[in-house]
Amino acid sequence: MEGLMSIFVLSDRLVDEIARFSPIAATFMGVPGYDHLWQDFSPDGIQRAADTLRLYEKAARELDDTGDEWERLATRILLDFIGQSLSEIENGDQLRDMNNSASPLQMIVQVFDMMDAQSADGCRNIIKRLSSMDGVLGSYRAALEEGVRQDLLAARRQVLSAMRECRSHAGSGSFLESVAARVTACEEADLGLLSSAVEEARKAFASFADFLQNRYLPVAPTEDAVGRSRYVRAARHFLGMGIDALDTYSWGWSEVRSLWDRMEKVADEIAPGRSVADVLELLKTDPDRCVPDEDAFLAFIQNRQIEAVERLSGSHFEIPDKMRHVNVRLAPAGGALGAYYMQPSEDFSRPGAVFYALSDRRPISVYDEVSTAYHEGFPGHHLQVGIQVGLADSLSRLHRMVVWYPGYGEGWALYVEELMDELGFYDRPDYVMGLLINQMHRACRVVIDIGCHLGYEIPDDAGFHPGEFWSYDLAVELLEQRAFLEPSYAHSEVTRYLGWPGQAISYKVGERVIREIRADLEQRLGDRFDLKKFHSDILGYGPLGLDHLREAMLENGR
Repeated sequence: MEGLMSIFVLSDRLVDEIARFSPIAATFMGVPGYDHLWQDFSPDGIQRAADTLRLYEKAARELDDTGDEWERLATRILLDFIGQSLSEIENGDQLRDMNNSASPLQMIVQVFDMMDAQSADGCRNIIKRLSSMDGVLGSYRAALEEGVRQDLLAARRQVLSAMRECRSHAGSGSFLESVAARVTACEEADLGLLSSAVEEARKAFASFADFLQNRYLPVAPTEDAVGRSRYVRAARHFLGMGIDALDTYSWGWSEVRSLWDRMEKVADEIAPGRSVADVLELLKTDPDRCVPDEDAFLAFIQNRQIEAVERLSGSHFEIPDKMRHVNVRLAPAGGALGAYYMQPSEDFSRPGAVFYALSDRRPISVYDEVSTAYHEGFPGHHLQVGIQVGLADSLSRLHRMVVWYPGYGEGWALYVEELMDELGFYDRPDYVMGLLINQMHRACRVVIDIGCHLGYEIPDDAGFHPGEFWSYDLAVELLEQRAFLEPSYAHSEVTRYLGWPGQAISYKVGERVIREIRADLEQRLGDRFDLKKFHSDILGYGPLGLDHLREAMLENGR
């Protein structure tokens, strides 16, 4: 650790260390040299990562305070990141890290979408990772085995979900076939090695599924709720602030009621006299309001992105040239339904991309996909993350490439969904209904996530099973009756909330905080309030915990 002259140098070197002990993270970040390797998820690998983090924590605390604003920010970011990472390790979170959305199993699959399949080296890296799938899954198994020994276990529902996912990857029609197809298109690929590697990967997933079924499932607890202590700790991790859980739960229900009132009004505008349910069925099934297939869907989303960039560039956002285009792609088969964003590489040679996991329903409804496009693409995550990655002059490399607070990130993306309504981008009442249904979905997440994990009672004025206590089936029912999710999606979502405690509330809570900050600054500044500057300031700070964001924005806006 000698020779570290500033927090920025320290941060640079920590990113290199993270790439070394987490090659999956290196691929997502676009740091070259690690795409042929897997990380070690085992207890030994976790311990080596912890030892490295403690060395950097010690070094950061020994640096002199120069008084520079950006150096202080970089130091706080590094220490907060390390503190949170070590807290997860010390609480054994990696030893029970299994869910249907964001556990090692999904990381292992999704990383292939970020890999180069056009050059000979890139194809060799993919084949190498495929052929060594048993090694990375073996290290993950070792962590879960240690979790069994320490009685740190994922719930039975999460194990069953992981089993199904592994069986899917081991069978026909899995993501392995799409990966193989990409490599096959590379003229220099060794097709014999590719075929063998795909088969080895199938066997590895099948073997891991057997382990889950025969070893883990018999000891997995049936209780889904994680309890107050673990939930509050997880929520702080995702939000970067503490919450009053009961107050947030009550606020979530007020959002559900308010959004329902708005949905009824828009439904009457679309089809006077018809119910919300009837109108949504019309929006989902009317061929004139839908697109026929995947290609048409991707083109529809891409066109909305192009229009948004052209209309908002310079007037409401400063858009770096490298971020004026966002790729829209289909997600690998076998994962949870929905959409997600993957960041560009550090040098922007790999652009950012939005991935969609669609249901089997055809034609494909798009009424609710316009706001999702703004959320995941521009001006949501695509603009946010792209600006973050490019702020090398002010933000540390760790801050730009590694740090992420869902309260900030998802809060911003949900904020811009409503902002685009404010700016007139929902040019049909169909799309306004889509915005509201997506907002309702996120409001339901608040009450389900907190209510299920903390055992809260459904309030008497909820208009939904008053006085009852939450269960998996009630959570699914709320998503079907208020957010009108398809049954398969509703089940997938509730499984996600139960296996990823505290994350689901980050969207609405983050949006709430950003709107509170904006309202505060509008009141303070009056006619001097500049919406474009407000957006630039939020994005210019990079991802912060919500307490830190409020502090920075209000200090800057005095």
